[in-house]
Amino acid sequence: MSNLQPAKGNGKDQSVLRYPTNGKTIYHRPLNRTKASELSGSSFAYLFSEMVGYASKKIESIQDLEKRLNAQGHPIGLKLLDLLLYREPPRSQTRLLNIITLLHFIKINVWQHLFGRAADGLEKSSDPTKPDEYMIIDNEPLVNRYISVPKDMSQLNCAAYVAGIIEGVCDGSAFPARVTAHSVGKQDEAEMWPGRTVFLVKFAPEVMEREGYLGKG
Repeated sequence: MSNLQPAKGNGKDQSVLRYPTNGKTIYHRPLNRTKASELSGSSFAYLFSEMVGYASKKIESIQDLEKRLNAQGHPIGLKLLDLLLYREPPRSQTRLLNIITLLHFIKINVWQHLFGRAADGLEKSSDPTKPDEYMIIDNEPLVNRYISVPKDMSQLNCAAYVAGIIEGVCDGSAFPARVTAHSVGKQDEAEMWPGRTVFLVKFAPEVMEREGYLGKG
């Protein structure tokens, strides 16, 4: 027998939502629960494809679509940062005081929470003229697994949504940055990771200035 009942109300004020008889909803669950919970892959694929379809309406270029996906992911990153830090024990809570600590937190903690594994790589730009650029590498982004990109949009990388999440985490940590997703895998049979994606993190000038002061200290 179902333990759900219709919401109270009469006429037009009656809600179509149903609530458990015990009065508890998802909002009553403790944020610091340790049991892992996973979303169905097919459910995620459907929801994300709908998000991409919605973002692709009335766009002028692929860059516009990627900017919209990035904007959709940004608030997720802000809230995810608060959630992950809240769940850490107070005595061992991560203190995001510099760029390296932040990027390792994203590579391990954020990726583990979102995708069940750590990112595949973290590198700093080898160009001495670009000390503000870092790269987080994912060989097979989950968000691209169920997306069929048309031939006329071959440059599109839907991992721009994940780039928005990374950007949100950086901004929420007081390390403002611009994050973009770039496909680097070759589309041929000999390529082991054809969907390999690099998330380019470019920090704001004030962040690099602060890092310089910390380094001197």
